[in-house]
Amino acid sequence: MSATDGSAHADESNSPGGRGQTKPPRCGGFLTMLRAALVLLTFCTVLTGIVYPLAITGIARVLFPWQAAGSLINRKGQPTLHRRSAIGSAQIGQYFNQPWYFWPRPSATSPVPYNAAASGGSNLGPTNPTLIAHIKQRVQALRNADIGNSAPIPVDLLTSSASGLDPDESVAAAYYQIPRIARLRRMSPRRLKKLIARYTSGPQFGLLGEKVVNVLELNLALDRAAPYPPAPGASFNHLRRATVR
Repeated sequence: MSATDGSAHADESNSPGGRGQTKPPRCGGFLTMLRAALVLLTFCTVLTGIVYPLAITGIARVLFPWQAAGSLINRKGQPTLHRRSAIGSAQIGQYFNQPWYFWPRPSATSPVPYNAAASGGSNLGPTNPTLIAHIKQRVQALRNADIGNSAPIPVDLLTSSASGLDPDESVAAAYYQIPRIARLRRMSPRRLKKLIARYTSGPQFGLLGEKVVNVLELNLALDRAAPYPPAPGASFNHLRRATVR
């Protein structure tokens, strides 16, 4: 065999297509990528799951302590940071069905109304028989609670909000209930109108939405202004035919 043949054989064995090629291991590249992915996952988890929530909560506690604590109010209608003295939240509706209170918007949450752990609407379309049945029941309940009141019922007293937690209702919804409240609490409609105006807030930024009334704050003020049942001997002759003008 000539020197030329030996050199050619050596070149063939070391060439990329030769039989004696030694392939580099690929597991090293996979482990490098896996390590980088795990490091990124851990970093993002700590940043977005621990550092960011703690930072935002801390900033909110310093700049907006009442809102960060849940916008709690006590029985006097005053903001409070203490859960033991809180009667509810100004941002979450509460269920009232006694006729001597203002009723809020209906709530579709389950298993109880205004369940903050299950926020959501009924998702029923306008032609759904179940929704129609619910509206008829609400109309009947309002009529039964205020017999003789034939005024049109505002729509927000018949339909639930998308969240099921709406703390507000329209001014029209509050005004519709004045005759019933005036009769049971022995208050004048004019006095009730002033009370409603006190807890009415305007459109957001002066542009978005309409004027609304916070029902929980209104009912707490109602209890302070004219507790139920009325005091013995309270005059109510002028309320027998109370109307809203």
